[in-house]
Amino acid sequence: MIKSTSQVVTEAWRNFLRLESAGGVVLVIAAIVAVLLANSPLAGYYGNFLNANITITVAEAGISKPFLLWINDGLMAIFFLLIGLELKREVVEGQLSSADQIVLPSLAALGGLVVPAVIYWYINRDNPAGVNGWAIPTATDIAFALAVLSVFGSRVPASLKIFLTTIAIVDDLAAIIIIAVFYSGDLSTASLVAAGLGIAVLFTLNRFGVRRLAAYMITGVFIWFFVLKSGVHATLAGIVVAAFIPLKCEDKHSPARHLEHTLHPWVAFAVLPIFAFANAGVSFDRIGAETVLGTVSVGIVVGLVVGKQLGVFGMTALAIGLGIAKKPNETTWPMLYGVALICGVGFTMSMFIGGLAFEHGGFEQNAAVRIGVIIGSVTSAVAGWLVLHLSLPKPD
Repeated sequence: MIKSTSQVVTEAWRNFLRLESAGGVVLVIAAIVAVLLANSPLAGYYGNFLNANITITVAEAGISKPFLLWINDGLMAIFFLLIGLELKREVVEGQLSSADQIVLPSLAALGGLVVPAVIYWYINRDNPAGVNGWAIPTATDIAFALAVLSVFGSRVPASLKIFLTTIAIVDDLAAIIIIAVFYSGDLSTASLVAAGLGIAVLFTLNRFGVRRLAAYMITGVFIWFFVLKSGVHATLAGIVVAAFIPLKCEDKHSPARHLEHTLHPWVAFAVLPIFAFANAGVSFDRIGAETVLGTVSVGIVVGLVVGKQLGVFGMTALAIGLGIAKKPNETTWPMLYGVALICGVGFTMSMFIGGLAFEHGGFEQNAAVRIGVIIGSVTSAVAGWLVLHLSLPKPD
């Protein structure tokens, strides 16, 4: 039986939700293991493993980085490739393709971006070293957020899941822009030109209808290498590659959809857990009250817990109250408030942006980021779970 386009899209959406929620559980386990290792007799081995220098050289060109940065610059490029594929599909034929579907979650995401950033900036306004982390509490971790929502099973209306997922996708798009504009270093013109030539090759492949993914992936590795050398963060290469992989084809075989389907389990169950394992481990031995109660960690916690709910729920209520958008079907105000709380789970993306913001910072700043993100994300998850538990229909 040949499936219609709507059936294919619906099935892909269900698979997406299922993978993201299950991946969130693995993510939690990886983060817990990292914290336990960092505070155990094996802490030295854990640190040495992440700081081990790995060098890859081809001809006279090469890259030499600690294993931690290979994860953050290399593996996370695969994550951003998947984000790019998801964004492309959603814009072309999904939740972001219709104005009436995108208005409410986009405004909610905008509120969830601005308010936490302002709160963090205000708390750190007299801390020149910490103010650069203003974007840390603006992120929402879609895997963690959907994992919290998935606990309630069929009690959650489909429209509420779509609302949360679309907010997280728009959040990811905003994070991409923020990283490109605010967290890129000194630019190398020669490397940018080389990366531009790679993009021209991608354009040519797309223009001539080439559908072999290998051609795009090989070119993508070339672009990633020179973007890394250019000073622009290397993960953005994943977004660029995704933009050129064909989505719609006459014979219904979609390279973009096929790659997205292939990458999902690898990202959900390998890439993100490895990132969490490498970045969540913080040793409490060297952490004092000045770190936990410092402006960086406090700004992150208040931004995630208070700023996200105020921004998301406030903009949602304002848009619906002014008639700009309609409330999602079968949802109530307490349900929407619960989702606004869950949006404060920023774990993966907040850690990632924190690593960029304080790339050259010391132990205190990096520890403050990890502490703040963990406390803020866990608090938001628990508070969101409690509100949804009380507001969702009771199981039969």
